[in-house]
Amino acid sequence: MERLRAGDPSTEEHFVAYFEQLLRIKLRSRMLASDKVQDLQQETFIRVFANLRKADGVRQPERFGAFVNSICNNVLREYYRSAAKNQPMEDAHMDIPDKVLDLEGFLVTKQSAERVRRILDEMPKRDRDLLRAIFLEEKEKDTVCRDFGVNREYLRVLVYRAKDKFKALYEKGQMGVAGRATGLGKQ
Repeated sequence: MERLRAGDPSTEEHFVAYFEQLLRIKLRSRMLASDKVQDLQQETFIRVFANLRKADGVRQPERFGAFVNSICNNVLREYYRSAAKNQPMEDAHMDIPDKVLDLEGFLVTKQSAERVRRILDEMPKRDRDLLRAIFLEEKEKDTVCRDFGVNREYLRVLVYRAKDKFKALYEKGQMGVAGRATGLGKQ
């Protein structure tokens, strides 16, 4: 171990000759191409030598074979992860966005925005201003606390109550829409 750590060429050659065949068998059993097997072997050897040269590199010299094997496993996992990231997607997953304007989606979004604006207009001014500041203007909570003269804990209570009022008005509007759609609304 000391001679490997010191970089003794004959010891390094012996180490590589001994583990090269074992690593090749292990990597070939994973059905990898021979160039990938060589790359992964080299990466394993590089990491083993780097770890040997660290002060706390190999804690149990009597388990050196297991140490080399675990480094090889880590290199192999990293290879699989990077290979999975670089896999081209199948043609079935290549949905190219349509250049035609999505009018239906645009109208639904516009209607939703109009509905939110109407519900906010029905709410008390403080609740309306609070919801606009936090959700529409996305102001920092500390700024909102300063503007409303409250601390963070009470701001949480105010936001909860305002959201609850908004939800009640929204659901009330939903019931009206459902009633008109089924003919059960005001006649």
